[in-house]
Amino acid sequence: MLEAVIGDDHGMSLTQPGPGSSTLVTAFDAARSELEADALRGAGGRAALERYSDRVDAMLRQLFADVAAPDVHVAVLALGGYGRRHLCLQSDIDLLVVFGGRIGAGEEQFLRKFLNPLWDLGVVVGHQVRELDDFTRLETDNPEFLLALLDARPVAGARPLFERFGVLFHTADTHAYILKSLLELIDQRHAGFNDTLYQLEPDVKEAPGALRDLTATRTIAMLTDPLLLRRGPADPARFDQAEDFLLRVRSTLHLDAGRNQNVLSHEMQERTADLLGYPGAEPRQRVERLMSDYFRHARIVSRSLEWARKTAPMPVGPNLGLSRDGIRFLDPIAAARNPASWIGAFQAAIDTGTDVAEETLSCVQQHVDRYRADDFFPTAEDRAKLLALLKPRQGLYARLSEMHDCGLLGRVFPEFQAVSWRVVRDFYHKYTVDEHTLLTIRNLERVSHTDEPDRIRFRNVIQSIGQPELLVLALLLHDVGKWRDDDHATESERMARDVLDRLQMVGEPRETVLFLIKHHLRMSLIAFRRDTEDPEIVKDFSAFIGTEERLKMLCLMTLADVEAVSPGTLTPWKEELLWRLYVDTYNHLTQRYGDELIERNQAGLDELLRHRPDDLSAAEITRFLEGLPQRYLQLFLPDAIYRHVRLARNIHPDEVHVSLERNDAIWTLAVTTLDKPFLFSNICGVLSSFGMNIIRGHALTNPNGLVLDVFQFIDDERFLALNPDAHDQVLHVLEDVVAGRADVTRLLRGREQGVLASRSAARFAPVVRTDNEASGRYTILDIVASNALGLLYRISRVISRHGCDVDLVLIATEGEKAIDVFHITKGGSKLTEAEQQELTSDLLRTLEGLQ
Repeated sequence: MLEAVIGDDHGMSLTQPGPGSSTLVTAFDAARSELEADALRGAGGRAALERYSDRVDAMLRQLFADVAAPDVHVAVLALGGYGRRHLCLQSDIDLLVVFGGRIGAGEEQFLRKFLNPLWDLGVVVGHQVRELDDFTRLETDNPEFLLALLDARPVAGARPLFERFGVLFHTADTHAYILKSLLELIDQRHAGFNDTLYQLEPDVKEAPGALRDLTATRTIAMLTDPLLLRRGPADPARFDQAEDFLLRVRSTLHLDAGRNQNVLSHEMQERTADLLGYPGAEPRQRVERLMSDYFRHARIVSRSLEWARKTAPMPVGPNLGLSRDGIRFLDPIAAARNPASWIGAFQAAIDTGTDVAEETLSCVQQHVDRYRADDFFPTAEDRAKLLALLKPRQGLYARLSEMHDCGLLGRVFPEFQAVSWRVVRDFYHKYTVDEHTLLTIRNLERVSHTDEPDRIRFRNVIQSIGQPELLVLALLLHDVGKWRDDDHATESERMARDVLDRLQMVGEPRETVLFLIKHHLRMSLIAFRRDTEDPEIVKDFSAFIGTEERLKMLCLMTLADVEAVSPGTLTPWKEELLWRLYVDTYNHLTQRYGDELIERNQAGLDELLRHRPDDLSAAEITRFLEGLPQRYLQLFLPDAIYRHVRLARNIHPDEVHVSLERNDAIWTLAVTTLDKPFLFSNICGVLSSFGMNIIRGHALTNPNGLVLDVFQFIDDERFLALNPDAHDQVLHVLEDVVAGRADVTRLLRGREQGVLASRSAARFAPVVRTDNEASGRYTILDIVASNALGLLYRISRVISRHGCDVDLVLIATEGEKAIDVFHITKGGSKLTEAEQQELTSDLLRTLEGLQ
């Protein structure tokens, strides 16, 4: 019986019968009498049990209709054997009651009125009660319940609620977990019977080869390959006959015992043989024929289960399974009609570290020419999956090569197809254009997990990039312009725009990809053909690059591209020159980040003013920008700058203007206010109190005391996704803390204890450095420490406690390391040597206390 417990699990146990309904009793008695008659004449098999289940369905639907509906949507589902419509005479009626919203007093009253009458019928009702949101989490401590849910079918109530349950429950990960649990349960159960089906008094439900094994075999097929049993050792018709036989035997046992008794004892063997009509002059002869049939059917079930366990693929995605040959479509006919699902096969191969099966590649190759590029990613979710496939990791090159060989890559990206097998005759390249392109991705893939001492530095750069899939997309398209002999970089950029239009990629990701493609030769030119010891060269290149993220991507793109030209093209010396240019440019971008301020004649300002929205005046934009670092114009797209200007409009002391936006998994928080002590620290503290993982931040101040803080963070705990009012709650708390109406320390206390209690054993010794030479205006504070929730809050709290102002901050992470660069002043000036030493010591004490 499925147990239900009242309390936090939303379960309920009714121990007292409610007032009965004579109509209900009459209907149920009639249904039972009909099944008893069938069992008495040896016909209590599948057809009889299905009729009985249908009669119980009708009874429950009538009972549901007679009870006043609660305030939220509710659905009643049949589970287990009842869900399969194999409800036997003495079996439990297993039900799941699902509510579409929170369970309150009204819903509990509905449950009592619905369930109480069932107890008058003299049957055991096993019921579970859940809210729909409960199925966003897998109940890993209750595998039997998960198995029962596989057989769930709607009986009464809101059909859309059942469909929503199905979407939440039937996922590849859930199916894989259930399959693993099922196999363990089978082994445990078989061990109780000494792993043999040849029992003299078999349990027709639990013994090897009995009904539980038969259901398990069907379940394995359902979870892995719907066509599995058609290829099994037994004809499907014989398998069905075995099921009907076992059900007829079980019906006779229930009829005779008057309870849920499933052991075919010696005594019951004679009774069952008679009820099933076995011939023979003596009881012994009839029993021998009965048991001979039993073992014949049990052997069919046992062999089918054994075969299914050996051959069934592991579910790894919708219509995808992992077999001995690799990832394959479970239903090739359905896959052929759904090209948007094909990308998932290659993603699953990467995730599981295997190949795509040859039969899958053949299926794709056979049907790929029927579809256009848009057919492979018709929805936003499909487009996101395509980009996710491009994240550099082991197996990416091999999978892209498989996609290319079967024709899929060229259909998804027709621009790439134009350079397939394209030969460019020069003195450098040794490969066709398409293979050169794929080799650049292989090079990036290798760097992403290298342990070579000279390459670890590049690996760390890859790990610090927020969206490395954009780099791979740029590599895939950077040479498509070579389909003709003109300036290929310009042509590649033009063709890439069409790809990005189809992907509906906009904003900074789009501009980043186009920038990398258009300028993919620029860094190699400067690194290998210019005097990078000249500070002006580095300064000009820094101004051209604009941001650390673009610098990282262009550096890696150059490394991968040059190395893919031919063996030996990227010499150790060239690699070192490239790295030096990267380091010098990175230092210029980060350490002298705030020295160059926006002026009225600033390049790029005219274009920003010329395309301004109607609600913004040129004077308002200019007033906002004056005194901010020049790089602000490169960090943010015009639309974001316009939003910042509006956010700062009419700001007054103690006011906080806040915006919170989401782009895929990245949230962006923008805060404008007038400068206050501990401002940056307080904002970090609020985000940490909600469990947010800050991955990038910019703190900017203009001469008028206006502060613009922009944070990018990931909601690892899905607080914003799971709570309808979370967005407003975060903004409300942030406004209260910044305005001084709430204490962030109190908010963080419980969170900090949880963080400290769950620290990983792998920690890094903190490093704190100060530099008064790199910048003309600021003391540069470099901090490298173990990444931890609330780290920025602790650091910035110490800085503010020393009376320092944070004018700029650059936040980055490399794996488990946090790398933060603060541009600070004290009283408008750089810190003295003594002040630097005091601050450094205090920060080290704070950071070492977290180890």
